[in-house]
Amino acid sequence: MSAETTQPREVWSSRLVFILATSGSAIGLGNIWRFPYMAGENGGGAFILVYLACVLLIGIPILLAEVMLGRCGGANPVHSLAKLAKRFDLTHYWRFIGWVGIIGGFTVLSYYSVIAGWTMAYLFRSMAGVFNYVTADGAEGIFNTLISDSEKLIAWHTLFILMTATVIGHGIKKGIERIARWFIPSLLILLLFLLGYVIIESDVAGGLSFLFSFNTSQLTGEGVLIAMGHAFFSLG
Repeated sequence: MSAETTQPREVWSSRLVFILATSGSAIGLGNIWRFPYMAGENGGGAFILVYLACVLLIGIPILLAEVMLGRCGGANPVHSLAKLAKRFDLTHYWRFIGWVGIIGGFTVLSYYSVIAGWTMAYLFRSMAGVFNYVTADGAEGIFNTLISDSEKLIAWHTLFILMTATVIGHGIKKGIERIARWFIPSLLILLLFLLGYVIIESDVAGGLSFLFSFNTSQLTGEGVLIAMGHAFFSLG
């Protein structure tokens, strides 16, 4: 009997924790920083409608199918699809679809871990007051200095990978759930704080007009593809 069948499989302690963990996967810089200017430059409200349609008609059905495959297979993507293919007398080549998912996740990690390293570097710089009263040119210079120092980039990247591996290595309950219970509510509080800061310090009306004004003339075929791509990106 294989180790996969003899070892107990961890499960989520509650549906709420599962939602928190998956939210942590989906909510990130792409939706907080990238989406607003991407929508404003591609038709505003028109782009958002296309994006929502892609999420509802394409993204969510694929997400539900992926979750159900995991629940029915009870293993990693490759073994889950292999088990289900055997159960329904299908070709064993279905397991290669699982490999596509794993390679896709690794590809995302390969560049997201670099950005996460930048974020950690910026966190400590902001705490040290490096960005106090800095101009746009000064901010650009700080970023260029960071990305030109390969040794620092490798150090921050390695630190992030080690932190991630530590959490994953502790499993679902002692690792992912423990982090999700604290970090996701903290992220929500931070977002509310940033929202309040933006309302007080910036041109809210101008920002809302840029984001939600309905300009179909600015929505091109490329914009539709961007909306579709970001729909998949948003769902992690």
